[in-house]
Amino acid sequence: MSQLSADCLNEIFEYLEDDKVSLYSCLLVNRLWCEVSVRILWINAGYISKHRRSYDVLISCLPCESKEILSNNGINISISTSKPPMFNYARFCRIISTYMVYFQVENFLKNHSSNDLINENNIYILAQEIFKLYIKQIPSIKELAVSRFRNLPMVPFLSYPEAKESLKNLSKLTCNSNADPELLYHLSQTCHNIHSLMVFFTTNKSNEIADLISAQKNLKYLIIRKTSHCSNIKVLANTKLPNAHTITKLIYRDFNRYNTSLSFITKFVNLQELTLCSFMYQNTFEDFKSLQYVKFPQLQILTINFKTQSCEPLINFLEINGSHLREFYLFGNNGDNSLNLAIAEYCSGLRKLCTSFKKDELETLRIVFDGCQNLKSIAIYCGDKYLSEKEALESIAKYSHKTLCEIILHYKSNYFETTLLPEELESFFISWKNRSSHNPLYFMVTSGESLTSNHKNMKIIEKYVKLGVVKKFKVGSDH
Repeated sequence: MSQLSADCLNEIFEYLEDDKVSLYSCLLVNRLWCEVSVRILWINAGYISKHRRSYDVLISCLPCESKEILSNNGINISISTSKPPMFNYARFCRIISTYMVYFQVENFLKNHSSNDLINENNIYILAQEIFKLYIKQIPSIKELAVSRFRNLPMVPFLSYPEAKESLKNLSKLTCNSNADPELLYHLSQTCHNIHSLMVFFTTNKSNEIADLISAQKNLKYLIIRKTSHCSNIKVLANTKLPNAHTITKLIYRDFNRYNTSLSFITKFVNLQELTLCSFMYQNTFEDFKSLQYVKFPQLQILTINFKTQSCEPLINFLEINGSHLREFYLFGNNGDNSLNLAIAEYCSGLRKLCTSFKKDELETLRIVFDGCQNLKSIAIYCGDKYLSEKEALESIAKYSHKTLCEIILHYKSNYFETTLLPEELESFFISWKNRSSHNPLYFMVTSGESLTSNHKNMKIIEKYVKLGVVKKFKVGSDH
């Protein structure tokens, strides 16, 4: 392994990007391994910023000009380093968060200076030098998150001469509608190749955001989060978006209690994935009616999480678009039989489905399996007014087709008390094993700790894992 080229090592180490412990071990093997792994470790400046020693190293990389500016402003920092930095660490960074810069600058000053130096002015001055370092040293920033830190003004780093070159290939941006208008203006003038854009709408005034979206040439993923402080985002509905046809993924999450217009979504005719979530029970997304007759011929993944007084608009939507769907996650259904019957009738191509069935709707579950014969995964709610675990598992084993290989049981409460007896669980596994054609099963329960707290249940699960009937068992979240 030590004779592998740097290119080979880089490809191998990229698989360890989320395994920082292993990457740190690679630093110690030899010089070549160190040079390759350190680049990957420092890609995410936000992650590095969480580690005090790493940020000390970053500060030590500041040029003499920056250190002189700090000194002239009375910011005298002493870092105990016996040797100069081995690498130009800042140059490796590709993912930058403005909030993390301010946050870690404040922590750094707390650890390396007297209390009288910890004030907003000094935080701003040191943050300014960090941003200069990033903009001048990073050849190409890939991801940028822009957000305020308390009430501190934002360093105008986008106005630096080197910013245009450093940010021209920015592919992912997260920003807030209340950000400095000048900063948003510079982003729209500088960054035209963003593929993924996440916007937090916290104010109704967001013309700069619309300009930023319109400036993108190949925007693919648009993620919108509307907070309780923003009653509507009419700007998207009223603005011409020349790139609307390039957007293939839209996630819209609403934390506001007022109804919201969804008509702007009609512009994104090439959507492949659509997620609509409301986290306020009062918000019924009644304006979904504006989408019910719109055709999205490329739509394959649909996630719906909201309450509505009538399922008719969603049923109309499925009648037009259901045949294209491969995945449908329905979290606000509350066991509406007409909607499940519509899924069976219009969504025959589904591979993954999440929905719920009431206690008296076992026949509907059978109809869904008859209508969706290509299902590989089904997630359903159990307990309370829904099917019991026993009913759900028995019906899945009896009616599902040979393609099914994943079962997820959802529970409405973290404190759900299981009624599934060990002999009933084993009966299900025996039925699954004896099917004429069965796949090794991926079995998950979410928030169902009471199921696993039963020692006998766990023994049965372990038994069928060893027998190969269960490929993997997991307790937790599937998203």
